[in-house]
Amino acid sequence: MKVVYAIFGMFLLMPCAMAVSARVGHIIDGDTFSGVVKLDADVEVSVRVRLRNIDTPEINGECEYEKQKAQQARNRLGEIIPVGSMVELTNIKDDKYLGRIDANVADARGRDVGKILVKEGLGRKYNGGRRDKWCNIK
Repeated sequence: MKVVYAIFGMFLLMPCAMAVSARVGHIIDGDTFSGVVKLDADVEVSVRVRLRNIDTPEINGECEYEKQKAQQARNRLGEIIPVGSMVELTNIKDDKYLGRIDANVADARGRDVGKILVKEGLGRKYNGGRRDKWCNIK
């Protein structure tokens, strides 16, 4: 198991410009999914991936509007990157939560997934720090 963590650590230290392929495993919410990254011929690692630089409403939001938008965002993310599809991860960084990374994600057609969600009003740009509330923007 230590070998897998060491290899995964090297994965996180790869140059940001390098694209890493991942197979989508499960859609968690509008800006997070699980994926399987093949690190070597016989080594695969499951990791949670958060879309970099965007924020989507929370599933357990503060108001009914936020909860509805969160469901829409999660459903739309599942349409853009369906379970089993391949995506490309770039600009990979370690996340504040153990076992999760932040990355720019491109779908099988090369489209930036985060930009799609922002353009469709299901997400907004986010650069860290305190997030604005979704319930205040109806």
